[in-house]
Amino acid sequence: MSIYLRCCIGIWIVATGIIQIPATKAAESSDEAEFTRLEAVWNNAHLQGDADALDRLWAEELIVTVPKMPVMTRTDAVAFSRSGRMKFLRYETSDLRTRVYGDAAIVTGRLLRTRNVNGKDMSDDWRFIKVYVRREGRWQVVAWQASESAPPPGK
Repeated sequence: MSIYLRCCIGIWIVATGIIQIPATKAAESSDEAEFTRLEAVWNNAHLQGDADALDRLWAEELIVTVPKMPVMTRTDAVAFSRSGRMKFLRYETSDLRTRVYGDAAIVTGRLLRTRNVNGKDMSDDWRFIKVYVRREGRWQVVAWQASESAPPPGK
């Protein structure tokens, strides 16, 4: 093989690698932006008591598992949201991490929330995981699970 041909093949291999890296990074950035947007929709819907927005985010087969409450289906969660029995004064997520696997995605993070139930304010510090599926170009939550955050070291 001539030196010219080897050089051309080498340049092609390097160029192909360089071109693919930005495309992958762009897809990851796009996914992160979409799930950041969906988190904002989720959080604002809870703060505003917007059951319709939550209804759109939740897939038919939704399962919700959170501390000190029975496991809820989508029907249960929508009914609870529409009841107005719980009002949120704070609903903030942070430490978000997203992993996309084709038409499925997992979002993990921390949730700090303050809620009013029967005139009493209560605060929660939870770690959560949401499992999304993409159907017809639209992401919906199929599972949401939260657990109490671990206390800081030394406490």
